[in-house]
Amino acid sequence: MSIESRGRGYGPPVENITHTIGNTPLVRISEKLAPAGRTIYAKCEFFNPLSSVKDRLALAIIENAEKNGTLKPGQTVVEATSGNTGVAVAMVCAQRGYPCVITMAETFSIERRTIMRQLGAKVIITPKEGKGTGMVEKARELAEKHGWFLCHQFESDANWKFHYETTGPEILNDLEKIHQSPDYFVTGWGSGGTFTGAAKYLKENSPHTKIVLAEPETANLVRSGMKTVRHEDGTPMISHPAFRGHPIQGWAPDFIPLVLEKGLDMNLHDTLIDIPSGVAIKMSQALAKNEGIFTGVSGGASMWAAVQIARKAPEGSVIVTILPDTAERYLSTPLFSKINSDMSEDEYEIARSTPSWILDPPAPAVEQKSGLSMLCCGRK
Repeated sequence: MSIESRGRGYGPPVENITHTIGNTPLVRISEKLAPAGRTIYAKCEFFNPLSSVKDRLALAIIENAEKNGTLKPGQTVVEATSGNTGVAVAMVCAQRGYPCVITMAETFSIERRTIMRQLGAKVIITPKEGKGTGMVEKARELAEKHGWFLCHQFESDANWKFHYETTGPEILNDLEKIHQSPDYFVTGWGSGGTFTGAAKYLKENSPHTKIVLAEPETANLVRSGMKTVRHEDGTPMISHPAFRGHPIQGWAPDFIPLVLEKGLDMNLHDTLIDIPSGVAIKMSQALAKNEGIFTGVSGGASMWAAVQIARKAPEGSVIVTILPDTAERYLSTPLFSKINSDMSEDEYEIARSTPSWILDPPAPAVEQKSGLSMLCCGRK
């Protein structure tokens, strides 16, 4: 890209931050990770203002509720989330002036809570034993008790329809500019909105595109063929029997969302792929070190699935996958467990290679023996 191109500007100033949601870029993955003769594009959803794909559904649900009158001026908005939806809802509520309450299971990363509170939301942590169904039930109770507006991200048609109207068209429009089209579209599922909406659009407007749905190997809810038991409003009644814990935050809660179920009932996917334990974190780290792409564990899972599909795809195939969020949402998780904040020996060696401003490593802590322990050892 030329300096002139970079200097053209974003466009006219936008009215507010929600106007920057969507139109995220497709980034080509190099042959350091993509199999030779196949093209993989990552749709980088961390270019959204609060750095995740969930900015789309938050805007869609709030705007839809404003239009149909179910969300009143000044009414509190409540939602259950693994974090990214909560961050997105908190952003939209802050911009529109709605009080915001988020329920989230205690297993999700600490930084997500901090971001939501910085945006003005109240964050209610639910016990890990309740899993995803527990945090959903808590949000449902709070909405009923206090007369709050419940977003219903897992049940709302506004969720998947926004992806039908934006994410799907963005993919085809951007590839059309270079005379390409996707042979495969690879995505995981959380609420199911990206899958149902984007896949439906692609199926209708690019019939040759194969849809690949991915889920954790330890949480094969879709593959099990068993449906989720629901309340009348579509929220889950009990935890799905096929669910087991997994490290891909934001993917595969312990129930099949109604939004996802609608996509499954439309028979939108051609292939279902399992994500083995450990590969999502490794791929996320590989994207950072080889491509400079800083995405989270779900992005690593999506890219791992895309690479597996590319290896089996005919030469010349074009694969598009979704990178849902930024790695910064995972700083307290196993994704960064091997990253030390202190300098390594290699870094100290570089520092000492020139004479100025050398920060020596901290002295090892000296164990202090208490008077009691000295007495125990026969000393005073």
